[in-house]
Amino acid sequence: MEDTVQKSKTIRAYLTDLKYLVKSLVLIANVLPTFAGFWLALYFTNTAFTEVWDVFIYTMLGSLFIVAGALILNNWYEVDLDTNMARTQKRPTVTGNISMNVILTLGVVASALGIIFMFLVNVEAATYAFLGWFTYVVLYTFWTKRKYTLNTVVGSISGGFTPLIGWAAIESAYHIVPIMLFILLFIWQIPHTFVIAMRRHDEYKAAGVPMLPVVAGFAMAKRQILIYVLCLLPIPFFLVSLGMPFVIGATILNIGWLIYTIRGFFMDDDITWANYMFYFSLTYLSVLFILMFLATLPIFN
Repeated sequence: MEDTVQKSKTIRAYLTDLKYLVKSLVLIANVLPTFAGFWLALYFTNTAFTEVWDVFIYTMLGSLFIVAGALILNNWYEVDLDTNMARTQKRPTVTGNISMNVILTLGVVASALGIIFMFLVNVEAATYAFLGWFTYVVLYTFWTKRKYTLNTVVGSISGGFTPLIGWAAIESAYHIVPIMLFILLFIWQIPHTFVIAMRRHDEYKAAGVPMLPVVAGFAMAKRQILIYVLCLLPIPFFLVSLGMPFVIGATILNIGWLIYTIRGFFMDDDITWANYMFYFSLTYLSVLFILMFLATLPIFN
């Protein structure tokens, strides 16, 4: 009985370590846009899900593994940074619960499995998946994150590929909808990451990561956030094919985020404002994808 209880505790502990290793919330946030791209491609091509259920499984497994692989390799490479940051103390790279060699192996194997699954879908989907992986692991993690404030922009490019992967599983992503989703996710990630860097300013400073709010200050970061939020305003009007309810709803969200952004120039407590912005940006993206899903329902067509 005691052995069973001990094994159960060991399994739970290992699963908890894996959750922190793959940054579970970040993993979900990157896989969901792949699903959205796939779903919207079904809608615009009038393809029945029953005709492509196997493609869906390969696409989601491929996306899951390649994103997980990229995140694991990011953790493996950044162990020295994570050691100096309070929010990353539970990662197994810091606690030592999983050896670094095992973590490196997991990252490489997961990445390889992701690419294999994506090639089972098609070459275009696999290409987007590899480009997203390469941008995040090589250009962001290995190159720019420790050297340049531009790291946020580079990292944001990788997340933009996810809806292209999902769409390309059904047909070529040379279409206004997936292209605009790429642009939307790219733009969204930059102000979202800037406010994270404001909230964790002291940790990034201690770790020596040149995030814009750390290097150039909060005032500069707020001006940059305003510019990127403004860049989101025209995007709904390129997605009129999703219907006017979506365009109106997305525009209201954009105006709401703009109002929150402008408030930051009149608030004395920058951290409180950054907290508001962080949660609003998460809500913004969640509601936006819900609106996209609703736009595909018969009631709006």
